Amino acid sequence: MRGILKKMFDGNQRQLNQIQPTVDQIEALEPQLLQLTDQQLQDKTAEFKQRLDKGETLDDLLIEAYAVVREASKRVLGMRPFPVQLTGAIVLHGGNIAEMKTGEGKTLASTMPAYLNALSGEGVHIITVNEYLADRDAKEMGELFKFLGLTVGLNVNSLTKEQKREAYLADVTYGTNNEFGFDYLRDNMVLYKEKMVQRPLNFAIIDEVDSILIDEARTPLIISGSQRKSANLYQQANGFVRTLKREEDYTYDEKTKGVQLTEDGITKAENYFSVDNLFDVKHVTLTHHINQALKAHASMHRDTDYVIEENQVVIVDQFTGRLMKGRRYSDGLHQAIEAKEGLEIQNESMTLASITFQNFFRMYNKLSGMTGTAKTEEEEFRNIYNMDVVAIPTNKPIVRDDRPDLIFKTMEGKFKAVTEEIKHRHDNGQPVLVGTVAVETSELISQLLKKRGVPHNVLNAKNHYREADIIENAGQLGSVTIATNMAGRGTDIKLGDGVKAVGGLSVIGTERHESRRIDNQLRGRSGRQGDPGVTQFYLSMEDDLMRRFGSDNMKAMMDRFKMDDSQPIESKMVSKAVESAQKRVEGNNFDARKNVLSYDDVLREQREIIYAQRYEVIDSDNLKDIALRMIGSVVENQVALHTQEDDVAKWELTGLTEYLHANLIESNYLTKQDLEGKSADEMIAFIMNQVNIKYDAKEADMGEDRMREFEKVIMLRVVDTKWMDHIDQMDQLRQGIHLRAYAQNDPLREYQLEGFNMFNAMVESINEDAARYIMKAQVRENLERQEVAKNQTAVSGSDGKKPKKKQPFVKSDSVGRNDPCPCGSGKKYKNCHGR
Repeated sequence: MRGILKKMFDGNQRQLNQIQPTVDQIEALEPQLLQLTDQQLQDKTAEFKQRLDKGETLDDLLIEAYAVVREASKRVLGMRPFPVQLTGAIVLHGGNIAEMKTGEGKTLASTMPAYLNALSGEGVHIITVNEYLADRDAKEMGELFKFLGLTVGLNVNSLTKEQKREAYLADVTYGTNNEFGFDYLRDNMVLYKEKMVQRPLNFAIIDEVDSILIDEARTPLIISGSQRKSANLYQQANGFVRTLKREEDYTYDEKTKGVQLTEDGITKAENYFSVDNLFDVKHVTLTHHINQALKAHASMHRDTDYVIEENQVVIVDQFTGRLMKGRRYSDGLHQAIEAKEGLEIQNESMTLASITFQNFFRMYNKLSGMTGTAKTEEEEFRNIYNMDVVAIPTNKPIVRDDRPDLIFKTMEGKFKAVTEEIKHRHDNGQPVLVGTVAVETSELISQLLKKRGVPHNVLNAKNHYREADIIENAGQLGSVTIATNMAGRGTDIKLGDGVKAVGGLSVIGTERHESRRIDNQLRGRSGRQGDPGVTQFYLSMEDDLMRRFGSDNMKAMMDRFKMDDSQPIESKMVSKAVESAQKRVEGNNFDARKNVLSYDDVLREQREIIYAQRYEVIDSDNLKDIALRMIGSVVENQVALHTQEDDVAKWELTGLTEYLHANLIESNYLTKQDLEGKSADEMIAFIMNQVNIKYDAKEADMGEDRMREFEKVIMLRVVDTKWMDHIDQMDQLRQGIHLRAYAQNDPLREYQLEGFNMFNAMVESINEDAARYIMKAQVRENLERQEVAKNQTAVSGSDGKKPKKKQPFVKSDSVGRNDPCPCGSGKKYKNCHGR
């Protein structure tokens, strides 16, 4: 009865039932296509394109197009897609996520929707988690696309702009999520339209979609420029934090990883740095450095969160265990760790452009993805990306034995049992894959196995360059492989000769991860395509997840029954309790990502406006109308500002005239007497008439072509400079906005309102600066467009925050009276340091 009800109300099964008739129709075309020659099969591509031009849709062509790709795959690759792969391919075309288990052929399934959507000529992006997989798939699957008359591009970091442009013009382009995102940002920083490499974002198929859209969702892609050094303060803060004692001077919350100074700690800080009040506004920078030094010492652990390689702090990806070279923790945390480890402190950087993966991928017209594990995050995929997750059945039934968790009292007992189990299975010839959460755990198990004389390979962040080779041999008789989390993701572990007879691949997990998906990925390495296999997790009461989520009762029970380290609890009830803890963590992480997206959406809307206007500047041949519109806006604002009083006699015409003389037109064009006796609208009309006269005179003097280029140079320079400063100010606003909650205000609502006001102030400031430079600047001989910052680098910020740029206040004549004050107060310059 329960089985009948489950089928009736199972949404996933309902979707599969709806897709099945289409799969049957594709299958039915096989005899017909078998009769075609290679040339006739290849001619189908041109036929499909013609039918699209005549009004048919991609959906109309799906059955025939998929059948053509399947037939071509047999001839070119020697692989015939299974019916379940056709099902996955249909799900992908629908803009959804196909959950296909390891070894079920996701890569081949993606070729069908890629081919179908590429027929439109608008481009298809197939996105992978690393360049090795992108290169592999572009070469292997590229043969199939080329046979059918499509072009294939590979977008990697080492390409020149010309090579990238060619890759993006291909029908199907392979590459990594980082590279596609960075290219989008770089395209919106170019000075000439011809330097852009991307076409409009059409259709993306994301491989390992959960890794990119969930695990890395909060990671901003950042283009940054070099900034001044402030190494001294990092070292001072580090020296101070080394004198503190946990609980006495600071507290550390393991659940939130939050570190706070106690009252005693605050007093010590004030004495150490000789300040009266640590939380005085003038000590904001000092407080920030102390907090980051505390975080570096209390919550960032060497060989778990980062490793030291060639005297550099290199971040370890907590989800894959890979080294993330080139990435730096933002907001000064990376420099604090460098100070902690006694390394040279690198330059801080200023953000020139940034975007999160969440907002980048939502810009595609259609988005789809595939992975072995996504169902547990279905709500997030649906809410944020509008994608359903469809679990595709395996081609052959799974016969893998997933055993209940074994829970030990201590870590020592757990690792002893793990080592015994590995040796036992190795002695029987069974290959073993050991999954660990941290680099240090993998090295500990490696040491224990060496003592027992068990030969093995270690795949972690420190030797990931051997990844493909190690994974390829992990299924051979007697092999033992220790891997950090899902290192080797994207490559199959195929069983060697005689392995099925000894029970297939054995997977041993040494700790539960916060996310059930990561655990499921580890289990999924075993039992591919109906192979035998066994999986089991070994836990201890001292594991992070168990310690953070209520293992005290269980530990007390083990003490009460006087259970020692050699007696594990094996209970489905315990496994369910662990899974419940994981669900709570996943819920918290989902809420955090949703919260980040809510804040980032404010900047997204602003970014889209600025990038659209910037494109208009580099795309337009004549910016005169835009320039005059900007000047007109400035004039209207200034007239309104100086004529606020109801009594005309109190209008500040002297101030208005002085502003116009200083910023727009000289006294020979306008005097105070010219404005007297006029209404506000009449003043605006008169001033703009004089502006037009001067503009035409300047254009006649410079020449029309030179004036047009001059307008572009000025506008690009002003927009880029102001936008860069605005990103920084928005980041600073966001850092402290949560404090508004203490005043019973919604921080997000406050951020939206203030962000809106700051954006409007920036637009006013852009207009004012552009107007002043266009009307008053003297043109040098070498008129050329310039980038606003040098030494640009592309980095992924790894803690979800953009790097904060520290701004000393330096008085400058180039600051407009209505500009935000450079000191960072948020006030206009005229109301702050411009008084």
